[in-house]
Amino acid sequence: MSKKTVLVVFGGVSSEHDISLISAQGVIANLDREKFDLLMMGITREGKSFLYDGPLDLLGGDRWAQSAHITPAVISPSTEHHGVIQFSADRAKIFPVDVVFPVLHGKNGEDGTIQGLLDLSGIPYVGCGTAASAVCMDKEIERSVADSAGIPQAKWMSLKKHDYDRDPDYILSEAPDELGFPIFVKPARAGSSVGVSRAENTAELREAVLKAFREDDKIVLEETVDGLEVECAVLGNEEPVASVVGRIALSGELYDFEDKYVSNTSELKIPADIDDTLSTQVRAMAVKAFKAFGCAGLTRVDFFIRRGDNAVLLNEPNTMPGFTPISMYPKLFDCCGVPYGELITRLIELALDRAKK
Repeated sequence: MSKKTVLVVFGGVSSEHDISLISAQGVIANLDREKFDLLMMGITREGKSFLYDGPLDLLGGDRWAQSAHITPAVISPSTEHHGVIQFSADRAKIFPVDVVFPVLHGKNGEDGTIQGLLDLSGIPYVGCGTAASAVCMDKEIERSVADSAGIPQAKWMSLKKHDYDRDPDYILSEAPDELGFPIFVKPARAGSSVGVSRAENTAELREAVLKAFREDDKIVLEETVDGLEVECAVLGNEEPVASVVGRIALSGELYDFEDKYVSNTSELKIPADIDDTLSTQVRAMAVKAFKAFGCAGLTRVDFFIRRGDNAVLLNEPNTMPGFTPISMYPKLFDCCGVPYGELITRLIELALDRAKK
């Protein structure tokens, strides 16, 4: 059986550009080269795309984009090409691609944009489709779908910048009445906790809202849930399976960008130190959410377990969760007996299987 060509795409025009580079290093280094041939495509912060054929360590610090190992290239939207068009001074060359692994986090990668391009191109790809990616990326729409599907979650409200600018004082008084303090404020369409704040009072709420609006013109405000934060990885297409449950033992009040990817001071407990009944409930709800959002391939679903009544509440789904060496998704399945390299192979095979249907 001939090897399939996998195009790994990294970088992107996103606040999570740097995390994508780290995740891609892990995916590329652990791709089974006996089964797959590799092509690498990087997208700069400005949105320029290049085929890259240099060493893996240049991905760190974005050095790949300044190297001599890049040539301009784009994913062709035409099913006739079914691959990448590389441009040189006097000609264009087509590189056929069997499957794409878009290791892109956040805006312009995890939000259905590149998924739509790949649907046009007819190239299978790892992860959720266009609609599910867009729904799960937009916290307002995702929470509306969860409410409709009967998936319990914290109380929430959304806010558009236009409405806030028109009457900020009204909004700042309405939110505490609806949610109570403290309030978490999040950009509607950003990930890795970028732009997220916790407000204890009206003054902090005003600052948190302005911070979130710097990332997006639509934000979500949520009540604070006093409880444990747990995560569950889901893998599959029509018959998805859930991993063991993991728990984050926070070093501070918020599991933010710094803690996730820089200081790494919060502790991951895998499996989570919760009883079997709660673990079973979380795993079942993770699969229910996966299906309700129309996910495919992979999604990490995050929950709160509220103290007092042990209610399991949806926090959020992540359709292209981090694949860094310290990321929860691969660690959860490693605990289930699926090591990192095998997990990558399974995700690629799931993408190819979905394309056959």
